Amino acid sequence: MTVPVQTDAAGGEALRPHAEHAFADELKALAAADDRPRPARWKLSPWAVSTYLLGGTLPDGTLITPKYVGPRRLVEVAVTTLATDRALLLLGVPGTAKTWVSEHLAAAVSGDSTLLVQGTAGTPEEAVRYGWNYARLLADGPSREALVPSPVMRAMAEGMTARVEELTRIPADVQDALITILSEKTLPVPELGQEVQAVKGFNLVATANDRDRGVNELSSALRRRFNTVVLPLPATPEAEVDIVSRRVAQTGRSLDLPPAPDGMAEIRRVVTVFRELRDGITIDGRTKLKSPSGTLSTAEAISVVTGGLALAAHFGDGVLRPGDVAAGVIGAVVRDPTTDRVVWQEYMETVVRERDGWKDFYRACREAAE
Repeated sequence: MTVPVQTDAAGGEALRPHAEHAFADELKALAAADDRPRPARWKLSPWAVSTYLLGGTLPDGTLITPKYVGPRRLVEVAVTTLATDRALLLLGVPGTAKTWVSEHLAAAVSGDSTLLVQGTAGTPEEAVRYGWNYARLLADGPSREALVPSPVMRAMAEGMTARVEELTRIPADVQDALITILSEKTLPVPELGQEVQAVKGFNLVATANDRDRGVNELSSALRRRFNTVVLPLPATPEAEVDIVSRRVAQTGRSLDLPPAPDGMAEIRRVVTVFRELRDGITIDGRTKLKSPSGTLSTAEAISVVTGGLALAAHFGDGVLRPGDVAAGVIGAVVRDPTTDRVVWQEYMETVVRERDGWKDFYRACREAAE
């Protein structure tokens, strides 16, 4: 079997295919092996959706790669929520794979992850409800043909899974447009004297960054419409190294970067630095540290290692070395030039300089900072 190639408008291969295209073979194999009950309009059963996210081996030997590395019960609760009449809110600090999980949930449940509302401070109500084709509106007046459905309206009409990213970034009055949709499962269109009723299979996955508390806090009425699942940071260094190495490999393949031999040493080093500064203590628990202002998330570690891989491929010998990741690490840590630089220099001199086997990383970071 071959994965269908997703192309852009110009006919070129997509830089980042949607999940339902990138993992089409796995979804097809799961559908063929899935003999469990499926909710209305679901492409897979809840068991198969969980297997798709967490990974496993099918009876015919097909390997399903893990999309999310974390507690199984959290994934099972998230999947089960989508099979009920309650919407799902994925909450967590930056870099805990909220968007990644929401995309793969929609791909596995509905076969389409593109019914997306991206939340920002400027997201209008039309992005959640509907808009108008003003040329047709002026020419013919309000009509169904002049109405431009939002991704949420389309999901309601077709029994699909809609996604709302960064819900707490959306202004409160726009957030409240979701209340009727989630409680009554209907979207009134008063200009036409009509309404769109959600058909079976419709649900909504929203994500929110808990660092954004106080920006546009969810009303209690809206929060009650969601079942909240908190996605944690990786529990152990080994789990985080596994996540980073998997995602770097996937990203590297999409960018046609050659695999870096012996790159695991630098991945472990980046993860160690990020975890220690994030937690405010060294891995061995002996030295307390100051934490910088940034989040130093797993997603940032993936970005730093991917950037280092590109440097090694294009300007080095293809082997991932300390000098390839040093600048990226410093850029991730030192966000505030005043306070974060002091934190970084103290960490360099008290931890990195004294750690066995880290002399090359210490030198590379000193050179990158000059």
